[in-house]
Amino acid sequence: MTTQPAPLLSLSLYAADEAVTQQLAEWLSPLVCSADSQGGHVHLIGDLGAGKTSFTRAFLRHEGVTGRIKSPSYGLVESYNLSSLKAYHLDFYRFSDSREWLDAGFRDMLEENAVVLIEWPDQAGALLPTPDLKITFDYCEPGRQITLSAYSKKGQSWLELINTKIQNLPPKA
Repeated sequence: MTTQPAPLLSLSLYAADEAVTQQLAEWLSPLVCSADSQGGHVHLIGDLGAGKTSFTRAFLRHEGVTGRIKSPSYGLVESYNLSSLKAYHLDFYRFSDSREWLDAGFRDMLEENAVVLIEWPDQAGALLPTPDLKITFDYCEPGRQITLSAYSKKGQSWLELINTKIQNLPPKA
């Protein structure tokens, strides 16, 4: 099994509530979906209920997706048409063998010009390509500690822009 390379850049922040997770998704979505980026691969890591699907919903809503955005836990994949890109939300939670995602035909969804959000990517072992960005949600009651790690130049540029937004937030009272 191959190991993931060291991240080019990491950023960590505390999310006291779901609104912070939503704000982060709203900052990231236009970066990933821009004409310059032409999509990207984001791996979402965290225990059940940690915020992966909430993040994805806010991400897709910010890109104009209307209607129900459901977790792909049972269907394994949900696809969406964004303005100029396809978006795929995959969930590998139910996989017991790292090759199941290949057998399910998901390799074609990892196209270069698509937004691919994968929950439970560790279930695919080392068979998935390295993501542009990995977002880890850890319980830190009453909120979450969110760590973003960039593994590509594209992901690194997204994190640099997000860090600028975080630095420009007004101080908490």
